[in-house]
Amino acid sequence: MTILANKVAIVTGASTGIGYAAAKLFAREGAAVVVAARRQQELDDLVDLINAEGGQAVALAGDVGEEAFAKALVAKAVSRFGGLDIAFNNAAILGAMGPVPEMSQTDWNQVIVTNLTSAFLGAKYQLPAMAARKGGSLIFTSTFVGYTAGMPGMAAYAASKAGLIGLTKVLASEHGPQNIRVNALLPGGTDTPAGREFANTPEALAFVHNLHALKRMATPDEIAQSALYLASDASSFTTGSAMLVDGGVSINRV
Repeated sequence: MTILANKVAIVTGASTGIGYAAAKLFAREGAAVVVAARRQQELDDLVDLINAEGGQAVALAGDVGEEAFAKALVAKAVSRFGGLDIAFNNAAILGAMGPVPEMSQTDWNQVIVTNLTSAFLGAKYQLPAMAARKGGSLIFTSTFVGYTAGMPGMAAYAASKAGLIGLTKVLASEHGPQNIRVNALLPGGTDTPAGREFANTPEALAFVHNLHALKRMATPDEIAQSALYLASDASSFTTGSAMLVDGGVSINRV
């Protein structure tokens, strides 16, 4: 028996990286998956792959920062698969980097909307759908940046991701009586397009590797395994947590 059998999941940011790996893994573990991102072709290719492996998936392309899209994703899960049990709100951007005095409000707002407001909008529609199924698991992708470590030039990113942890704790408290678990996943450096954007030189890559006690970055599949834990009944007594999957960044001082 696969551990997500008979479950329905939404995964945002699914066209690449952690979201792509998680969507494949959730489907392999039995979930019917609604995959979301901006790029339709990449989503269609992912759906074809999942279906070829015997899974069930449907794609919806759009902007997670728009309320109509958040509503449409839940409607798609309900109309196509009968409800919603799991939401992995993973879509995010690094955004413009640099000192705060040099950052425009436009750049700041773009990061906050994409990374934090999108989570609020997703939860707004996902939570009632989960309540209708008598429970569920809501997961946000946060980060160690701004939680256990400050990284120069990443103020907007850190603020948006730290905000997700506060949102996680409040929603977990509010919706625990409905058997809905809400958790934040905090990856360390991960070998994704966004990760490679930050570690874009051999020197930067070596610096990122050395931040971790394991002296390497994670693969997207490794982070997806932790998302699977939070999505599954294996984490039935885990809620309101900021779950570090950071390769030891938080304990490494060498």
